[in-house]
Amino acid sequence: MRLRRSRKCFPSCAFLHQVDEDEVYWTQKSKSRKELGRRGSARVIPQLVQCFVNAMVGPRSWTGLFSRSRRSEKYAEYPLSPMQELRLLRLQERLQVPFDVTRPDHREALKAFWHAAFPDVALSGLISEQWKELGWQGPNPSTDFRSCGVIALENLIFFARTYPASFRRLLFKQGGRRATWEYPFAVAGINISFMLIQLLDLWSARPRCLPGINFVKLLGEDEAAFDVLFCIAFEMVDAQWLAMNASYMQFNDVLQATRTQLERELSLEDTQRIQDLPAYNLLYQ
Repeated sequence: MRLRRSRKCFPSCAFLHQVDEDEVYWTQKSKSRKELGRRGSARVIPQLVQCFVNAMVGPRSWTGLFSRSRRSEKYAEYPLSPMQELRLLRLQERLQVPFDVTRPDHREALKAFWHAAFPDVALSGLISEQWKELGWQGPNPSTDFRSCGVIALENLIFFARTYPASFRRLLFKQGGRRATWEYPFAVAGINISFMLIQLLDLWSARPRCLPGINFVKLLGEDEAAFDVLFCIAFEMVDAQWLAMNASYMQFNDVLQATRTQLERELSLEDTQRIQDLPAYNLLYQ
């Protein structure tokens, strides 16, 4: 199977982040795009996976993003209850933790994710071809966290343990008419976590957008609101994927459509709990 030379890879995801490095990065990537059309499918697939990751999370470091946004933050004036303020602070502290493979707890979290997905299959090691079955881009999943911290892994584990039926249906692509080239599950999860952080303006001391402000209210009612929202968003991504009859190279469009829908749902005035979001019911299909 050959790719047409005119077929483009993902855009730079300006809606997710805007940095000076992107222009240089994508100028360099344009050379490799031209080569894709002249190679066989055996070499195309791993390159597409790398392209998928780079397009969504970008070339810069995750920790650098947080520190730069901190320097330009503006404080919102709306009041927070003591509970809302405490839980927002705890969530923001989670955002600041990069994945570190040298930390025993992070290594154990990776293993826990594997066993949640494949409880009856032994994992041969932290570097193994088995990880590709979970949708990592290669045999070493630790390399996929460079633009999102350990919270993305925590989100995935929460999804597997809290909504196991939904998790397994999406992991194994069991619903609907699936594409020949499906999105890689774990890498998609990292991108969903990153999208939610930006959508809710969680880099700021206090969110300044309406979806973010309303989310803090939901967080005051349920400390797991962000993790639950991740699960909802993953279901929405898969629903959009099927509705758009999407394939590998259209994941960015799917994620943007999901973001737009989430913005609408999080702007509703009568939402008091995370379970009040219309898309919450997707978790129980």
